[in-house]
Amino acid sequence: MKTLFNNYLNTFKGLSKEVWWLALITLINRAGTMVIPFLSLYLKEDLHFSIGDVGWIMSAFGFGSVAGSWLGGKLTDKIGYYKVMVGSLFISGLLFIALQLANDFATVCFGVFVVMLTADAFRPAIFVALNAYSKPENKIRSLTLIRLAINLGFSAGPAVGGLIITGLSYAGLFWVDGITCILAALLMIQVLNPKKAKVLDTIVNDNPTSAYKDKAFLVFLVAMTLFGIVFLQYFSTIPIYYKDVHKLSELEIGMILGLNGFLIFIFEMPLIKWLEHTRYTKLGLMFFGALLTGISLFVLNLTAWSGVLIMGMLLMTFGEMVAFPFSNAFAADRAKKGNQGEYMALYSISFSIAHIFGHNAGLQMANGLGFDTTWYIISGIALVCALILFSLNKHLIKLKF
Repeated sequence: MKTLFNNYLNTFKGLSKEVWWLALITLINRAGTMVIPFLSLYLKEDLHFSIGDVGWIMSAFGFGSVAGSWLGGKLTDKIGYYKVMVGSLFISGLLFIALQLANDFATVCFGVFVVMLTADAFRPAIFVALNAYSKPENKIRSLTLIRLAINLGFSAGPAVGGLIITGLSYAGLFWVDGITCILAALLMIQVLNPKKAKVLDTIVNDNPTSAYKDKAFLVFLVAMTLFGIVFLQYFSTIPIYYKDVHKLSELEIGMILGLNGFLIFIFEMPLIKWLEHTRYTKLGLMFFGALLTGISLFVLNLTAWSGVLIMGMLLMTFGEMVAFPFSNAFAADRAKKGNQGEYMALYSISFSIAHIFGHNAGLQMANGLGFDTTWYIISGIALVCALILFSLNKHLIKLKF
């Protein structure tokens, strides 16, 4: 046991101080993002919107995410990642608190759009910051550490969120989310001064390639959008499925969603370190991750036993653990060819587009076709994603030889 624990600790060695600070800031921020997994339930149960209306509100969420990711990339290239990150955290914190005041359809749509416009400007900036503060050989593990912080916060967030809803109300979630965003911004100002930080990997490209002309990267983004559509069902359609079909309480829903973050905290870093030393390429590993995520939804139709929900969550979690770190690393590698902010903004936008279509499509299909048919269709999308990644991997291997 001691050897296993020491091996686990060794997976964290060699990462820079700045990366650890970024991870702590992310942990504080994400620990409060308990609004997101409960947003569809809040809209349906507390504000009494129909499932169809919830779908359109979640599309506004996606449009805001697209606009925020694009704006964050542009601002990162112009004014730097530090100002973008601090501004995004602080302003989005205030907006999260204000969002609870919206209660009619139009106001909620606008409020969700503005919140995500501000909050998701953070995403391209932190990717560029990680590129700067990580040695080339440590970038995948640095990205994994940030994901670890996200999921450690996310594992506690839904569970605590379920308790807050049960003991108080949904409104308490908005206060906690807003305050933690503001605290994360204040901590960043105190501990991460860009003038004193040690930049470990400066990428200078006098003749940068436009990300829009990188055909392989654009195909990769299509696959990531499809993967996002599948993955995001766990943040909108799945919570309603848990409640309406399996009759789970908000606390039970929070515990199952929290299992995802707990498993990632325990297993992801050792898994990534091991996979880095296998013969598989980044795209090859992402292929397996996409398959596992699709299967996680397919198995829900195999039995009415509620234990299958745990099985689905396990499959999705391991699919996510494989797919996301290596997709981040693949995008960061391609970004060295051009403007980093532009590349990482497009990478973030691929998931933002998934927010536009994924939540709404899943909810509308569940409302019109039923959950069983929805899971078959979403699993099919995961298969298409996996096949695109498989083909792109073969193409890029041929180009190298």
